[in-house]
This record gives sequence, structure tokens and C-alpha cells, in this order.
Amino acid sequence: MSMVAALFVETNGAYFGLPDVAPWDIRRDARLYKGPYPVVCHSPCSRWCQLAYMNQKRYGHKVGADGGMFAHALTSVRAYGGVLEHPANSYAWPAFQLQRPQRQSWQRTMCGAWVTEISQVAYGHRAIKKTWLYAVVENPPLMDWSEPAPTAQVSFCKNHGNSPLPRLSKKEAKATPIRLREILISIARSAHQQRVAA
Repeated sequence: MSMVAALFVETNGAYFGLPDVAPWDIRRDARLYKGPYPVVCHSPCSRWCQLAYMNQKRYGHKVGADGGMFAHALTSVRAYGGVLEHPANSYAWPAFQLQRPQRQSWQRTMCGAWVTEISQVAYGHRAIKKTWLYAVVENPPLMDWSEPAPTAQVSFCKNHGNSPLPRLSKKEAKATPIRLREILISIARSAHQQRVAA
């Protein structure tokens, strides 16, 4: 098994304690990662997500001002292979001129990467949690593009509409389901194997 670097992950979260996975959390500062292993990137999304403009207005957190974390994640996945994960409709996509993903398939980009949209509920998350993936790998795997009924919702606002579904804690909302973690790691390992074979 080839080593994989998991960048911008939660301390003691899903990527910790795994053989052949080097987790880079906030204490290690993933912006310092310089290779050589393929990567799985979960760069922070609060400055890029759909609530980013509301947060900017309310708290003064400028949209996109994430200290270069998304830029480093994108540079790392392009340099070493692997996959970058971000919320669907992330403002980072147009800011970095990335092709907007569609559901139900991978789409090849002009730069040779692949993009797609999935719902993490298909991988065991309790909420729908639509997610965009940007993968630098020759042959991306078949994904589960279904969207089963959720049992909870991701919402940190007190007024979250008329949904009867319970709200998740921030910790549970941010957590990566194990099935999704495994397929993201497999994408990174495939990228490494394909580069070695080339």
C-alpha cells in the first residue's frame, strides 16, 4: 500500500490511526505539506460555503480569506495526485476557475482532472451534505451517485425552516463517513500507482 497524506483533516478524526495515512491537522498545518505522497484534501470551507457571505456580513470574515488553504490543497492535488473535497456550490470553484461538477458521472476538465458531485448521505452521513470532488487520477472510480433520504440536517442557524429533521452537531456535520474516506483514499492510491506505472 502506498502512503497517502490527508490534508486539512480534523484532529483525531477519521484519518487518524490508519496505516499508511499521514494526517495533517490544524496543529501540523497542511499548508506546509511539500509532498511526495498523493493527497486527500479536506480544506476548510467556512470562507467558501454558501453561508460565506452571511458570515462576512455578520462577523467580518471575508469570503475566500482562508489563509491560502484551498489554494494549497489544489496545488497539492495537482502536484502529487489524489482528490480534493469541498461543499457543493463552493465559491472556491469559480474563484479558481474550476469546472462546475454535475451529478451521476465524472466529467473530465480542460486541465485533465475529473470533477463530480455526490451526496454524502449515500456513504453513511446522516445529512444529505452535497459535495464536490476534484480528482487528479487517470481513471476515477465509480461513485455512488444516489441520494437516500436523510435522517438529519446540517444547519447551524436557529431558524432552519420547517424541516422535522434534527440538526447535527458541528462535529458530526463535519465528519467524513468511513465509506467515503475509504474511496477517497483509494483515489489517492490509484493516482500514485498510475504515476509509478507511467
